[in-house]
Amino acid sequence: MRISDKFRELEGSGALIAYICAGDPDTGSCLDACRQIIGAGADILELGLPFSDPMADGPTIQAASQRALDAGMNTDKYFGLAGKVHHIKDIPLVCMTYYNLLLQYGLDRFAGRCVESGITGLIIPDLPLEEARPLLAACKGKGIDVIFLVAQTTTDERMERILEVAKGFVYVVALLGTTGERDEVSDMLKPLLVRVRAKTSLPLAVGFGIAGPEHVRKVMGLGADAVIVGSAIIKRLAGGKPVGEFVRSLKDASSK
Repeated sequence: MRISDKFRELEGSGALIAYICAGDPDTGSCLDACRQIIGAGADILELGLPFSDPMADGPTIQAASQRALDAGMNTDKYFGLAGKVHHIKDIPLVCMTYYNLLLQYGLDRFAGRCVESGITGLIIPDLPLEEARPLLAACKGKGIDVIFLVAQTTTDERMERILEVAKGFVYVVALLGTTGERDEVSDMLKPLLVRVRAKTSLPLAVGFGIAGPEHVRKVMGLGADAVIVGSAIIKRLAGGKPVGEFVRSLKDASSK
């Protein structure tokens, strides 16, 4: 399913985007967790392709990436897992990874495997707009949205250039730093959402630091169209806890 189709289906109700690291702690357990997350109502699944130096990620996701790599996860196995996840239910599947892995694999080859496995979105946090043209070309016409991040530090001029090529949704970074749970939602989020909303009609998805339902409700109340939750889910999985009930509480909180 395309990301735009999911937001159209929701008809203005908020979307929950859940992140999980592929292959953490092993392929079978990860697939079971994906079933729990999707069954609990996640609207979009962000399936991370683990990388040895995940610069945008905090300690929880870094540890998940290392567990997955230690268990043998690689790019080919990732696409095999993604294909199985795609068959659980037809929801948008987004790959989040780092640009070096795409370059090693080959951009056209990577985009082709995305199509085969049902991936319809790509988030590459270390890919600057100035270097994105080859990836945009590889994804063009394949139904793959390249999703860009904007933050408080993004200038208006740069934001406008990003939004000219952005598709799917805009990843609005809720705070400076890496991913991971935080105690409070940043006071700077509201003015950032206002800035981005004035420049695009794309859905605005807020990530980084969303720890639970109360954060989700606050973020949605500030004008977001979706929330992205990763570390809070992974922490529960790493502790051996089922995540279905937690994801369901996030989804309930995201509904406008």
